[in-house]
Amino acid sequence: MHQRLLEHLTTAVLLLDGELRVRWMNPAAEALLAVSLSRVQGISLDTLLGGADSKVDSIDEVLAKARDAFHPYTQREARITPLNSEPLTVDYTVTPLSENELLLEVEPRDRLMQISREEALTTRQETIKVLARGLAHEVKNPLGGIRGAAQLLERDLDDPALREYTHIIVEEVDRLRDLVDSMLGPNRIVKHAPVNIHKVLERVRALLIAEHPGVAIQRDYDPSLPDLSGDESQMIQAVLNVARNAVQAMSDAQTPEPALILRTRARRQFTLGAERHRLVSEVAVIDNGPGIPDALQETLFYPMVSGRAEGSGLGLSIAQSILHQHQGLIECDSRAGHTEFRLLIPMAINCTGEAS
Repeated sequence: MHQRLLEHLTTAVLLLDGELRVRWMNPAAEALLAVSLSRVQGISLDTLLGGADSKVDSIDEVLAKARDAFHPYTQREARITPLNSEPLTVDYTVTPLSENELLLEVEPRDRLMQISREEALTTRQETIKVLARGLAHEVKNPLGGIRGAAQLLERDLDDPALREYTHIIVEEVDRLRDLVDSMLGPNRIVKHAPVNIHKVLERVRALLIAEHPGVAIQRDYDPSLPDLSGDESQMIQAVLNVARNAVQAMSDAQTPEPALILRTRARRQFTLGAERHRLVSEVAVIDNGPGIPDALQETLFYPMVSGRAEGSGLGLSIAQSILHQHQGLIECDSRAGHTEFRLLIPMAINCTGEAS
Protein backbone atom coordinates (compact mmCIF):
# COMPACT_ATOMS: atom_id res chain seq x y z
CA MET A 1 0.00 0.00 0.00
CA HIS A 2 2.78 2.43 0.97
CA GLN A 3 4.70 1.63 -2.19
CA ARG A 4 1.61 2.33 -4.34
CA LEU A 5 1.29 5.75 -2.73
CA LEU A 6 4.96 6.53 -3.36
CA GLU A 7 4.65 5.41 -6.98
CA HIS A 8 1.95 8.03 -7.59
CA LEU A 9 3.84 10.93 -6.01
CA THR A 10 5.22 13.65 -8.29
CA THR A 11 8.18 14.03 -5.89
CA ALA A 12 11.21 11.88 -6.68
CA VAL A 13 11.69 9.32 -3.87
CA LEU A 14 14.57 6.85 -3.48
CA LEU A 15 15.02 4.14 -0.86
CA LEU A 16 18.65 3.42 0.05
CA ASP A 17 20.27 0.73 2.15
CA GLY A 18 22.82 1.32 4.91
CA GLU A 19 25.68 1.37 2.39
CA LEU A 20 23.92 4.14 0.42
CA ARG A 21 23.08 1.83 -2.46
CA VAL A 22 19.84 2.27 -4.40
CA ARG A 23 17.24 -0.25 -3.29
CA TRP A 24 14.14 1.28 -4.91
CA MET A 25 12.90 4.46 -6.59
CA ASN A 26 9.50 5.68 -7.73
CA PRO A 27 8.60 6.62 -11.33
CA ALA A 28 9.07 10.34 -10.56
CA ALA A 29 12.69 9.61 -9.59
CA GLU A 30 13.20 7.57 -12.76
CA ALA A 31 11.89 10.48 -14.84
CA LEU A 32 13.98 13.10 -13.01
CA LEU A 33 17.22 11.14 -13.19
CA ALA A 34 16.51 9.66 -16.65
CA VAL A 35 17.27 6.10 -15.53
CA SER A 36 15.28 2.97 -14.85
CA LEU A 37 15.23 1.21 -11.48
CA SER A 38 16.34 -2.06 -13.06
CA ARG A 39 19.47 -0.37 -14.42
CA VAL A 40 20.62 1.34 -11.21
CA GLN A 41 19.30 -0.97 -8.48
CA GLY A 42 22.18 -1.86 -6.19
CA ILE A 43 24.62 0.83 -7.36
CA SER A 44 25.98 3.45 -4.97
CA LEU A 45 24.33 6.82 -4.72
CA ASP A 46 27.69 8.48 -5.39
CA THR A 47 27.74 6.78 -8.80
CA LEU A 48 24.13 7.72 -9.57
CA LEU A 49 24.26 11.33 -8.34
CA GLY A 50 27.88 12.26 -8.79
CA GLY A 51 29.24 15.70 -9.55
CA ALA A 52 27.81 17.51 -6.54
CA ASP A 53 28.67 21.16 -5.98
CA SER A 54 32.23 21.27 -4.63
CA LYS A 55 31.33 24.18 -2.33
CA VAL A 56 29.25 21.93 -0.10
CA ASP A 57 29.41 18.34 1.08
CA SER A 58 28.59 15.79 -1.59
CA ILE A 59 25.17 14.18 -1.31
CA ASP A 60 26.58 10.83 -0.15
CA GLU A 61 28.53 12.60 2.63
CA VAL A 62 25.34 14.32 3.78
CA LEU A 63 23.45 11.03 3.75
CA ALA A 64 26.21 9.29 5.68
CA LYS A 65 26.02 11.98 8.38
CA ALA A 66 22.21 11.64 8.56
CA ARG A 67 22.53 7.84 8.81
CA ASP A 68 25.19 7.96 11.52
CA ALA A 69 23.39 10.63 13.58
CA PHE A 70 19.98 9.10 12.81
CA HIS A 71 18.66 12.58 12.10
CA PRO A 72 16.85 14.04 9.04
CA TYR A 73 18.71 16.55 6.90
CA THR A 74 17.64 18.98 4.15
CA GLN A 75 19.87 20.64 1.55
CA ARG A 76 18.63 23.54 -0.61
CA GLU A 77 19.69 24.26 -4.19
CA ALA A 78 22.35 21.55 -4.40
CA ARG A 79 23.94 20.80 -7.76
CA ILE A 80 24.02 17.17 -8.86
CA THR A 81 24.92 15.46 -12.11
CA PRO A 82 22.86 12.31 -12.62
CA LEU A 83 24.40 9.35 -14.43
CA ASN A 84 24.66 10.17 -18.17
CA SER A 85 22.49 13.28 -17.76
CA GLU A 86 22.71 17.05 -17.53
CA PRO A 87 23.50 18.80 -14.20
CA LEU A 88 20.47 19.63 -12.05
CA THR A 89 19.75 22.04 -9.21
CA VAL A 90 17.66 20.28 -6.56
CA ASP A 91 16.40 20.45 -3.00
CA TYR A 92 16.72 17.12 -1.21
CA THR A 93 15.74 15.70 2.18
CA VAL A 94 17.11 12.51 3.69
CA THR A 95 15.21 10.74 6.46
CA PRO A 96 16.72 7.70 8.24
CA LEU A 97 14.05 4.98 8.61
CA SER A 98 16.31 2.47 10.34
CA GLU A 99 19.99 1.63 10.57
CA ASN A 100 19.80 0.05 7.12
CA GLU A 101 17.23 2.20 5.36
CA LEU A 102 17.18 5.87 4.33
CA LEU A 103 14.48 7.71 2.43
CA LEU A 104 15.71 10.35 -0.03
CA GLU A 105 13.27 12.93 -1.46
CA VAL A 106 14.49 15.07 -4.37
CA GLU A 107 12.73 18.18 -5.72
CA PRO A 108 14.05 19.77 -8.94
CA ARG A 109 14.64 23.52 -8.70
CA ASP A 110 15.87 24.43 -12.18
CA ARG A 111 12.41 24.97 -13.63
CA LEU A 112 11.20 27.01 -10.64
CA MET A 113 14.34 29.14 -10.77
CA GLN A 114 13.85 29.66 -14.50
CA ILE A 115 10.22 30.73 -13.98
CA SER A 116 11.36 33.22 -11.34
CA ARG A 117 13.97 34.62 -13.72
CA GLU A 118 11.41 34.91 -16.52
CA GLU A 119 8.90 36.66 -14.28
CA ALA A 120 11.63 39.08 -13.20
CA LEU A 121 12.54 39.73 -16.84
CA THR A 122 8.89 40.38 -17.73
CA THR A 123 8.40 42.74 -14.78
CA ARG A 124 11.63 44.54 -15.61
CA GLN A 125 10.59 44.95 -19.26
CA GLU A 126 7.23 46.43 -18.26
CA THR A 127 9.00 48.87 -15.94
CA ILE A 128 11.34 49.87 -18.76
CA LYS A 129 8.36 50.50 -21.05
CA VAL A 130 6.68 52.79 -18.53
CA LEU A 131 9.89 54.72 -17.91
CA ALA A 132 10.64 55.02 -21.64
CA ARG A 133 7.14 56.27 -22.44
CA GLY A 134 7.35 58.87 -19.67
CA LEU A 135 10.79 59.97 -20.83
CA ALA A 136 9.64 60.14 -24.45
CA HIS A 137 6.71 62.37 -23.53
CA GLU A 138 8.88 64.74 -21.47
CA VAL A 139 11.57 64.96 -24.15
CA LYS A 140 9.50 65.11 -27.36
CA ASN A 141 7.30 68.02 -26.23
CA PRO A 142 10.18 70.52 -25.81
CA LEU A 143 11.89 69.11 -28.90
CA GLY A 144 8.83 70.03 -30.94
CA GLY A 145 8.96 73.56 -29.58
CA ILE A 146 12.68 73.90 -30.37
CA ARG A 147 12.16 72.64 -33.91
CA GLY A 148 9.25 75.00 -34.54
CA ALA A 149 11.17 77.99 -33.14
CA ALA A 150 14.18 77.19 -35.35
CA GLN A 151 11.97 77.04 -38.45
CA LEU A 152 10.34 80.39 -37.60
CA LEU A 153 13.74 81.94 -36.97
CA GLU A 154 15.00 80.69 -40.33
CA ARG A 155 12.26 82.62 -42.15
CA ASP A 156 13.53 85.92 -40.71
CA LEU A 157 17.18 85.31 -41.54
CA ASP A 158 18.61 86.68 -44.77
CA ASP A 159 22.17 85.50 -44.23
CA PRO A 160 22.65 81.95 -45.64
CA ALA A 161 25.42 81.33 -43.09
CA LEU A 162 22.99 81.93 -40.23
CA ARG A 163 20.40 79.69 -41.85
CA GLU A 164 22.94 76.90 -41.76
CA TYR A 165 22.80 77.07 -37.95
CA THR A 166 19.01 76.71 -37.95
CA HIS A 167 19.37 73.70 -40.29
CA ILE A 168 21.71 72.10 -37.74
CA ILE A 169 19.20 72.74 -34.95
CA VAL A 170 16.38 71.11 -36.92
CA GLU A 171 18.51 68.11 -37.95
CA GLU A 172 19.73 67.50 -34.38
CA VAL A 173 16.20 67.79 -33.01
CA ASP A 174 15.04 65.21 -35.57
CA ARG A 175 17.93 62.94 -34.58
CA LEU A 176 16.98 63.15 -30.90
CA ARG A 177 13.32 62.49 -31.74
CA ASP A 178 14.30 59.37 -33.72
CA LEU A 179 16.47 58.23 -30.80
CA VAL A 180 13.56 58.60 -28.38
CA ASP A 181 11.28 56.69 -30.76
CA SER A 182 13.88 53.91 -30.93
CA MET A 183 13.85 53.65 -27.13
CA LEU A 184 10.14 52.83 -27.30
CA GLY A 185 10.79 49.91 -29.63
CA PRO A 186 8.57 48.92 -32.58
CA ASN A 187 5.53 51.16 -32.77
CA ARG A 188 3.49 49.27 -35.32
CA ILE A 189 0.99 46.52 -34.61
CA VAL A 190 2.28 42.97 -35.01
CA LYS A 191 0.77 41.34 -38.10
CA HIS A 192 0.48 37.67 -37.23
CA ALA A 193 1.09 35.25 -40.06
CA PRO A 194 2.82 31.86 -40.37
CA VAL A 195 6.59 32.38 -40.02
CA ASN A 196 9.27 29.81 -40.81
CA ILE A 197 11.89 30.51 -38.14
CA HIS A 198 14.63 28.90 -40.23
CA LYS A 199 13.88 31.27 -43.10
CA VAL A 200 14.32 34.11 -40.59
CA LEU A 201 17.66 32.70 -39.42
CA GLU A 202 18.91 32.18 -42.97
CA ARG A 203 18.15 35.83 -43.74
CA VAL A 204 20.04 36.93 -40.62
CA ARG A 205 22.93 34.61 -41.48
CA ALA A 206 23.20 36.04 -45.00
CA LEU A 207 23.28 39.61 -43.66
CA LEU A 208 25.95 38.79 -41.09
CA ILE A 209 28.15 36.97 -43.62
CA ALA A 210 28.00 40.05 -45.87
CA GLU A 211 28.89 42.36 -42.96
CA HIS A 212 31.47 40.14 -41.21
CA PRO A 213 32.96 37.58 -43.62
CA GLY A 214 35.61 36.57 -41.07
CA VAL A 215 33.11 35.09 -38.60
CA ALA A 216 32.22 31.40 -38.92
CA ILE A 217 28.44 31.03 -38.61
CA GLN A 218 27.23 27.50 -37.94
CA ARG A 219 23.68 26.13 -38.17
CA ASP A 220 22.18 23.69 -35.68
CA TYR A 221 18.52 23.51 -36.70
CA ASP A 222 15.67 21.26 -35.63
CA PRO A 223 13.97 20.63 -39.00
CA SER A 224 10.81 19.33 -37.30
CA LEU A 225 9.84 22.77 -35.96
CA PRO A 226 6.50 23.94 -37.39
CA ASP A 227 5.82 27.53 -38.42
CA LEU A 228 5.15 29.97 -35.61
CA SER A 229 2.66 32.83 -35.64
CA GLY A 230 4.26 36.25 -35.82
CA ASP A 231 5.62 39.13 -37.86
CA GLU A 232 8.48 37.93 -40.05
CA SER A 233 10.17 41.32 -40.49
CA GLN A 234 10.10 42.00 -36.76
CA MET A 235 11.46 38.55 -35.98
CA ILE A 236 14.33 39.16 -38.43
CA GLN A 237 15.02 42.46 -36.64
CA ALA A 238 15.03 40.83 -33.19
CA VAL A 239 17.36 37.96 -34.14
CA LEU A 240 19.59 40.29 -36.16
CA ASN A 241 19.97 42.70 -33.23
CA VAL A 242 21.05 39.86 -30.92
CA ALA A 243 23.36 38.21 -33.44
CA ARG A 244 24.90 41.50 -34.56
CA ASN A 245 25.66 42.38 -30.93
CA ALA A 246 27.44 39.05 -30.53
CA VAL A 247 29.52 39.51 -33.67
CA GLN A 248 30.46 43.07 -32.74
CA ALA A 249 31.49 41.96 -29.23
CA MET A 250 33.79 39.30 -30.72
CA SER A 251 35.21 41.83 -33.17
CA ASP A 252 35.89 44.43 -30.44
CA ALA A 253 37.60 41.80 -28.28
CA GLN A 254 39.57 40.49 -31.27
CA THR A 255 38.40 36.97 -30.46
CA PRO A 256 40.63 34.40 -32.19
CA GLU A 257 38.61 32.22 -34.57
CA PRO A 258 35.28 33.97 -33.82
CA ALA A 259 32.31 31.65 -34.25
CA LEU A 260 28.57 32.05 -34.00
CA ILE A 261 26.02 29.24 -33.71
CA LEU A 262 22.36 29.64 -34.68
CA ARG A 263 20.39 26.84 -33.04
CA THR A 264 16.70 25.95 -32.93
CA ARG A 265 14.92 23.59 -30.57
CA ALA A 266 11.34 22.80 -29.56
CA ARG A 267 10.34 23.07 -25.89
CA ARG A 268 7.17 21.19 -24.95
CA GLN A 269 4.87 22.07 -22.03
CA PHE A 270 7.04 25.10 -21.37
CA THR A 271 6.19 27.96 -19.00
CA LEU A 272 6.91 31.56 -19.98
CA GLY A 273 6.23 33.83 -17.02
CA ALA A 274 2.88 32.68 -15.64
CA GLU A 275 1.68 31.13 -18.92
CA ARG A 276 2.21 27.47 -19.83
CA HIS A 277 2.45 26.67 -23.54
CA ARG A 278 2.13 23.37 -25.34
CA LEU A 279 5.01 24.18 -27.67
CA VAL A 280 7.66 26.92 -27.60
CA SER A 281 10.28 27.64 -30.23
CA GLU A 282 13.75 28.27 -28.80
CA VAL A 283 16.20 30.17 -30.99
CA ALA A 284 19.69 30.25 -29.48
CA VAL A 285 22.43 32.64 -30.62
CA ILE A 286 25.74 31.37 -29.20
CA ASP A 287 29.16 33.00 -29.54
CA ASN A 288 32.66 32.26 -28.26
CA GLY A 289 33.46 35.88 -27.46
CA PRO A 290 34.67 37.53 -24.25
CA GLY A 291 31.37 37.21 -22.38
CA ILE A 292 29.24 39.93 -20.82
CA PRO A 293 30.65 41.68 -17.73
CA ASP A 294 28.79 40.80 -14.53
CA ALA A 295 28.03 44.47 -13.93
CA LEU A 296 26.05 44.62 -17.20
CA GLN A 297 24.12 41.36 -17.01
CA GLU A 298 21.34 42.66 -14.73
CA THR A 299 20.71 45.74 -16.92
CA LEU A 300 21.40 44.11 -20.26
CA PHE A 301 17.97 44.82 -21.76
CA TYR A 302 17.67 48.39 -20.49
CA PRO A 303 17.65 51.02 -23.25
CA MET A 304 20.85 53.10 -23.55
CA VAL A 305 22.90 50.45 -21.70
CA SER A 306 25.83 49.16 -23.75
CA GLY A 307 29.18 47.55 -23.11
CA ARG A 308 30.61 49.19 -26.23
CA ALA A 309 31.79 52.80 -26.31
CA GLU A 310 30.14 53.44 -29.68
CA GLY A 311 27.04 51.34 -29.00
CA SER A 312 23.58 52.91 -28.70
CA GLY A 313 22.37 50.38 -26.14
CA LEU A 314 19.08 49.95 -28.02
CA GLY A 315 19.58 46.71 -29.97
CA LEU A 316 18.80 44.25 -27.16
CA SER A 317 16.07 46.46 -25.70
CA ILE A 318 14.30 46.56 -29.07
CA ALA A 319 14.75 42.79 -29.52
CA GLN A 320 13.19 42.16 -26.10
CA SER A 321 10.27 44.47 -26.96
CA ILE A 322 9.64 42.54 -30.18
CA LEU A 323 9.67 39.23 -28.29
CA HIS A 324 7.19 40.62 -25.75
CA GLN A 325 4.87 41.59 -28.60
CA HIS A 326 5.02 37.92 -29.59
CA GLN A 327 4.29 36.82 -25.98
CA GLY A 328 7.88 35.59 -25.67
CA LEU A 329 11.10 36.73 -24.04
CA ILE A 330 14.89 36.57 -24.27
CA GLU A 331 17.15 34.86 -21.74
CA CYS A 332 20.92 35.16 -21.50
CA ASP A 333 23.69 33.08 -19.94
CA SER A 334 27.23 34.35 -20.32
CA ARG A 335 30.74 33.50 -19.28
CA ALA A 336 34.11 34.05 -20.91
CA GLY A 337 34.21 32.05 -24.14
CA HIS A 338 30.49 31.24 -24.21
CA THR A 339 27.56 33.65 -24.40
CA GLU A 340 24.11 32.26 -25.20
CA PHE A 341 20.98 34.27 -25.91
CA ARG A 342 17.78 32.22 -26.08
CA LEU A 343 14.75 33.71 -27.84
CA LEU A 344 11.65 31.87 -26.61
CA ILE A 345 8.52 32.26 -28.73
CA PRO A 346 5.17 30.44 -28.30
CA MET A 347 4.33 28.47 -31.42
CA ALA A 348 0.60 29.29 -31.41
CA ILE A 349 -0.82 32.80 -30.90
CA ASN A 350 -4.43 33.57 -31.68
CA CYS A 351 -5.67 36.66 -33.48
CA THR A 352 -6.05 38.65 -30.24
CA GLY A 353 -2.33 38.28 -29.56
CA GLU A 354 -2.78 35.82 -26.71
CA ALA A 355 -0.50 32.80 -26.64
CA SER A 356 -1.92 29.33 -26.30
